[in-house]
Amino acid sequence: MKIHFAPADVPLDRRLQTASVLQWVFCFLGLAPCCIVLFLYLLFTRFWIICVLYAIWWYIDWDTPSQGGRKVPLLCRMRLWEYMRDYFPIKLVKTADLDPRQNYVLGFHPHGILVAGAFTNFCTEATGFSKLFPGLKSNLLMLPLWFRAPFFRDYIMCAGLVPSDKESAKYLLQRKGGGNAVVIAVGGAPEALDARPGDCTVHLANKKGFIKLALENGAHLVPIYSFGENEVFDQVENPRGTWLRSIQEHLQSFMGVSLPLFHARGVFQYSFGLMPYRKPINTVVGRPIKVEKNEKPTAEDLNTLHQLYMDELTRLFEEHKGNYGIPEDSHLVYL
Repeated sequence: MKIHFAPADVPLDRRLQTASVLQWVFCFLGLAPCCIVLFLYLLFTRFWIICVLYAIWWYIDWDTPSQGGRKVPLLCRMRLWEYMRDYFPIKLVKTADLDPRQNYVLGFHPHGILVAGAFTNFCTEATGFSKLFPGLKSNLLMLPLWFRAPFFRDYIMCAGLVPSDKESAKYLLQRKGGGNAVVIAVGGAPEALDARPGDCTVHLANKKGFIKLALENGAHLVPIYSFGENEVFDQVENPRGTWLRSIQEHLQSFMGVSLPLFHARGVFQYSFGLMPYRKPINTVVGRPIKVEKNEKPTAEDLNTLHQLYMDELTRLFEEHKGNYGIPEDSHLVYL
């Protein structure tokens, strides 16, 4: 394979953009294991007291992730995230106002490989979430597994990440006064296994937990489609029924995380690596679906609202796909 190296005269801004995305990819893929190894290493050195003190703090602070976390606005506004935004670039598109007196469940589609759009738009201020939707505070849900990693849990809480369990979401949605937006990548880890350029597969047909969450808490539903989310990485072919897909699905079933074999470009060359391609991501936020509080919804209630949500997501996709290079004959595929 011929390697296509990056030119030596790359402008400084582009180098900084690459560096910002490199640290983000490392944090997503490698920071949690590094934190665990560091904790165990320090435990058997003269710096063991650091681990003991942290363990005490961890015990005291155990419930914080499920009680709104500890988002640090100053860190969310760092210039670092603006460089990451410009690397792709990423844009947040508003189609309707969201009343800050209400609480919302924002359904994010598709998951993609590393949910770059969800993180940049809802965990940082690089794309201007608070300006587009004044009075709203966003929290992105993440697998509870990652909040078991020492040091790493504190880092991700700073960005507004909270565990993706029912109690954590309820805590935010039951806050009085409104203004809370819980962002859920509805397709989750299984959807990442279908993330590849040109694919419009959405795992939604049997996903009704977030619908029930919205009904029980009277939170309005908002569909979001992130055009370009699947374009920034290639993935090894893994059709359903193949041995690779079977292994991936088996691992996902008991680990909670999927293991897509993805690749794209490198830091100093464009031929291979784990750095995403520089392709635009346009995250379009749809109009809200009003939800009346129903603490004991029936199956019919869930099915009705679920179908309404699917119809609204389809409308959003069809209405905007032409603006972002999606062929006219491409439609959402629901699994």
